[in-house]
Amino acid sequence: MLAWRSAWSRRLGLSWVTLSIALSTFLMLSLDRLQQDVRQHFSQSVSGTDLIVGARTSATSLLMYSVFRIGNATNNIRWSSAQAIARDPAVAWTVPISLGDSYSGFPVVATTAAYFDHFRYGKQQALKLAQGRAFTGLFDAVVGAEVAKRLGLQLGQKIALSHGTGVFQASDHGDKPFTVVGILSRTATPVDRSVHIGLDGMQAIHVDWVAGMPAREPISAEKVSQMDLSVDSVTAVLVGLKSRAGVFSMQRSIAQFQAEPLMAVLPGVALDELWSNLAMGEQVIEVMVLLVAVVSLLSLIAVISTGLEQRRNELAVLRSLGAGPQRIFALLVIEGVMVTAAAAAFGAMATALAIATLGDWLSAQYGIALQWGAPQGSQWLILIGTVLAGALASTVPGWRAYRLSISDGLQPKG
Repeated sequence: MLAWRSAWSRRLGLSWVTLSIALSTFLMLSLDRLQQDVRQHFSQSVSGTDLIVGARTSATSLLMYSVFRIGNATNNIRWSSAQAIARDPAVAWTVPISLGDSYSGFPVVATTAAYFDHFRYGKQQALKLAQGRAFTGLFDAVVGAEVAKRLGLQLGQKIALSHGTGVFQASDHGDKPFTVVGILSRTATPVDRSVHIGLDGMQAIHVDWVAGMPAREPISAEKVSQMDLSVDSVTAVLVGLKSRAGVFSMQRSIAQFQAEPLMAVLPGVALDELWSNLAMGEQVIEVMVLLVAVVSLLSLIAVISTGLEQRRNELAVLRSLGAGPQRIFALLVIEGVMVTAAAAAFGAMATALAIATLGDWLSAQYGIALQWGAPQGSQWLILIGTVLAGALASTVPGWRAYRLSISDGLQPKG
């Protein structure tokens, strides 16, 4: 109680210190939660796929654009190559995907019915339809849960896809609209932010395009449906093997593919490489946040130490009333612990509030699903460490007060 009253009497100065430590705690908790949720989000986005095959590029680049819809492919692979891989005796199934178009900023994924049969996420969970059915017609579309929620899409609604990112109005495929026939259940993966159509549908909307631009005389949807819409190329192929024991031999076989230069990556290995590439950046951010925390704790030491000069009489009176040096030392340490404990609590609440407020926006913009709630695991270590650091920092002014004698406080300065 004495420590509380003493801190309350100097609440203005200590409130700024509390705010500073709360900010550093908020940064540490936010960074830790972001790292954990991003890693979990990425690791759960695809499971059950043994290899991802695409044109030769970096392993992380192939993984990013084929699974997470981030970035663009350097080149496509021939459809004949995709079929040759599917015919390999070691292959159990393949899922070809073609990327490049979008709808209102959400990526369009052209694929086959095998996508709904074999694609897995999380702990080998299969895709499920919340409403409707999978695409069967030429201009059918199945949208992810986030797409449907953000754009208010309903079954039977017509949508016009855009060529590329859809920045220019001239790149719209408005003359060949698609019909929403299915809405997928939420998966907390990039699937939620994707529009899925058939490979023949992708061919249909580009049949009258030349060099990335629409032809002067467009072909109607009715005429397109009667044309040969054989697939020429795809962006990547997801591959499932009959036995995982043969994954490395299959990877070497694809690397030596004669028809065109291909590469195959293991999703788990590519993710490890991604985290390895990002490790340096994460460490730099962690050091910066740690420096903010150190500066905040130094400010706590400075405020309490500066206050000692104004409290010499107060402390001397306490000594004269029977308070021993240990009690004075404990008084200042308890004050520091109260300040850091309050700051840690404010930082935790600010983190939860920020995630609750910005979670939907991050999910819509970047497909990152942040989980908010009570601190867990390393978050508790951060909070406990903050309080312990505050207690340790308070021992510096506490030791000074411990060494003050009664005469130091009672004798006037000359």
